[in-house]
Amino acid sequence: MTAVLDPVRARRFEVSGTPALVLGGVVVALAVVAAVWPELLASQPPDAVDPLGALAPPSGTHPFGTDQLGRDVYARVVHGARVSLMIGAGATGAAVAVGGLLGVLAAAAGGLAEALVMRVTDVFLALPGLLLALLVVAIVGPGSLNATIAIAVSMTPGLLRVARGQALLVRDSDYVRAAITFGLRRSTVYMRHLVPNALPPVLVLAMVNVGTAIIAGASLSFLGLGPRPPVPEWGAMLAESRDFLDTAWWAAVFPGLAITVTVLAVNVVGRDVQRRLDGRRPGGRR
Repeated sequence: MTAVLDPVRARRFEVSGTPALVLGGVVVALAVVAAVWPELLASQPPDAVDPLGALAPPSGTHPFGTDQLGRDVYARVVHGARVSLMIGAGATGAAVAVGGLLGVLAAAAGGLAEALVMRVTDVFLALPGLLLALLVVAIVGPGSLNATIAIAVSMTPGLLRVARGQALLVRDSDYVRAAITFGLRRSTVYMRHLVPNALPPVLVLAMVNVGTAIIAGASLSFLGLGPRPPVPEWGAMLAESRDFLDTAWWAAVFPGLAITVTVLAVNVVGRDVQRRLDGRRPGGRR
């Protein structure tokens, strides 16, 4: 007996089973494990200096070779996942909290308050994200926390605009208007309907933006504005090894691959979640 699948379900099955999505999920899971429990993946300490073994090529003892100070590159890549993911996820979470809240409040308030919030948002959106982050770091100073704050500031305007747009759609919907007409308080209606229906698209967009935040964090670290040495961080490792590309390519290639593969994996998983949400939303893509 041959089973007949619904075309929509068949397409969803194909998407969920693609090798790219499976591989992306595995990479994201490994990155999370490396961030939470790096000792499980790397037994050697990331800051152990061995001048006699400096710039050693990849081998059985050092799978990714060693850097200019003789530190194990593999151990530093694994331990660097914690800082890189903390900056990326922390900045994205802060941007969602601030941007989502302000966007929903602006749509709920309307009038002059909404216009003021959106004009200020437009000013920030006129600046490139990385340039805005650099301006913030120049004011507050370098460091992991300050880099996270700077990236969060650069991401907040875009998420605020998305949250406000979704909130406007819900605010002007028939069922919200009917609830207010029947005498329910606006605050109650907004808490029950506006917030729960406006924030999910923002959260999905934030998942995709985590990769952008990781790149921004690595860029700030590459410029010396992120975590201070000897803290292992992928962007800082690239900066430290750029003078040895001719003699020790591995010291820069593997941190660069870690950034690239992690960002691609996060984007693949985030896009799949976004696609599924659009498929469930009324009028969304199928």
